[in-house]
Amino acid sequence: MTARPLAQRPTRTRALAAAAVAATALGLAACGSGYASDDGSGSTAAPGSALAAVQEAGVLRVGTEGTYSPFSFHDPGTDELTGYDVDVITAVAEQLGVEVEFSETTWDSIFAGLEANRYDVIANQVSITDERTAKYDFSEPYTVSTGVVVVPAGTTDITSLADVDGKTTAQSATSNWSTVAADAGATVESVEGFTQAIALLKQGRIDLTFNDNLAVLDYLKSTGDTDVEIAFETDDVVEQGFPVLKGSDLAPAIDEALDALRADGTLAEISTTWFGEDVSQ
Repeated sequence: MTARPLAQRPTRTRALAAAAVAATALGLAACGSGYASDDGSGSTAAPGSALAAVQEAGVLRVGTEGTYSPFSFHDPGTDELTGYDVDVITAVAEQLGVEVEFSETTWDSIFAGLEANRYDVIANQVSITDERTAKYDFSEPYTVSTGVVVVPAGTTDITSLADVDGKTTAQSATSNWSTVAADAGATVESVEGFTQAIALLKQGRIDLTFNDNLAVLDYLKSTGDTDVEIAFETDDVVEQGFPVLKGSDLAPAIDEALDALRADGTLAEISTTWFGEDVSQ
């Protein structure tokens, strides 16, 4: 799929100096009063809250991979960070009355960055699971998808989850698909992301890989790769949300922003831009 960022909601980033401003604001917010954006948009935060720090700084710091098309990746023509998740979180930031600053990292270190306060929220198609909700708070879902298994083209012995037992797959170590694959009896090799998994699959070093159907369909359409194909769809219906630190008041603020974006049609518009249909609910 050709990358088509929403024209009226361009991705905006700030220089690294903004990170210092945000860090200073965190200290100020811890002892200062609540803050509302100048134009009256967004939520009014309580003193010492994460939302207050974000609004005082004027920046929502976002962790993302930047290599996961069509959700978070660099446009080949402009090298600009773009994608569905990038557009949605940028629109959320606008609702909060702040700008957005992206920090790119690998999937397996993305939660560590959140815990180290390098960013306020993750926007990277993070599936909402029991294990994760025990450690982090999540916004309401902004994507609903299913799982698929990808195999070399012409594979005939992998057509259902039962056939995965004893096979070798490649998954990001901390992804929910790694758990699904292991539970199905597969030997799981750790990779940094979907692109590396596909490379191993085409090299014949693994038998299959699990991933989100939206990511796989976009990959097949945008690359025209005929060396791999979807073997079957899993029974998993997966909801993705924006994770924040446990107890952060950013989660309800992001929910309010998503509700507004859903009500005015913006969320459906962004979704349709990238997928041709509304996958946000």
